[in-house]
Amino acid sequence: MLLLVPADPLRPRRPDEHFASEARAAREAGLTVAVVDHDALLRGAEPERAVPALPAGETAVYRGWMLPSHRYAALARVLAERGVSVRTSAEQYRRAHELPGWYPALAPVTPRSVWTTGSDRTDFDHALRSLGPGPAVVRDYVKSMKHHWDEATFIPDVADADGAWRIAARLRELRDDEFVGGFVLREFEWFTSAEARTWWVEGRCVLVGAHPDTPGAPPPDGFDLDWLTPFVTALALPFVTVDLVLRDDGAWRVVELGDGQVSDRPPGLPPEEIIAALIQGDREPSAEAATSRP
Repeated sequence: MLLLVPADPLRPRRPDEHFASEARAAREAGLTVAVVDHDALLRGAEPERAVPALPAGETAVYRGWMLPSHRYAALARVLAERGVSVRTSAEQYRRAHELPGWYPALAPVTPRSVWTTGSDRTDFDHALRSLGPGPAVVRDYVKSMKHHWDEATFIPDVADADGAWRIAARLRELRDDEFVGGFVLREFEWFTSAEARTWWVEGRCVLVGAHPDTPGAPPPDGFDLDWLTPFVTALALPFVTVDLVLRDDGAWRVVELGDGQVSDRPPGLPPEEIIAALIQGDREPSAEAATSRP
């Protein structure tokens, strides 16, 4: 297994400081580590220049800053041209990274959601009617603006179409060039806990901890995820995170699924544990292969 991490913008031969500890843990575990130019990947003009020479025959896992799905696809293409395969294909990355890709499989355990295929007002109004009455939250395919709750996230009543559109338009403005796909409207649910971040490799939960936004609020001891495992396994994704929160009726709910390659690690989670989980998963059959056996 080959670990790819973003380069430090000021010292391009070294890992970005945010991922340096994971790179160090990977090297100590005997893995090859290489740095890629994340900014060059985002620009997209010549992705070949973003990737250094690499040993052919390796399988790469990326641990770095978020990439749009089409930029990740370009990275996967360049790696394939260099004889390096990716643990997570471009199609799998999009399915994990964008809500419409993972929502159908997790619909029973996550707030009801509808979405548009762009940022047009007509499509947005149609989505409002499809969701039904009551409060909602709005985001795009990848991210919300929850830190701008009142102005760009929370819709008190979807029946107020003009008010809802003002919130959505502000979200679109704040997301700017990073807006992905279209608007996602999610039925509002009352939550009573901090989020927990769980890490999954080949359909198995390998790590449970706090969310990076609330590193001092880990989930309770004895956190039972048996109910969630069939839903995540059915997605057949190699490396994902699932963020969970407690609803006011005592049920744990999925608030987000993301590709594990671009999910941030909270300070309390040792980098060695992520690397060890990836290495162990690399030695086992994938969930997709396992489900295809007679």
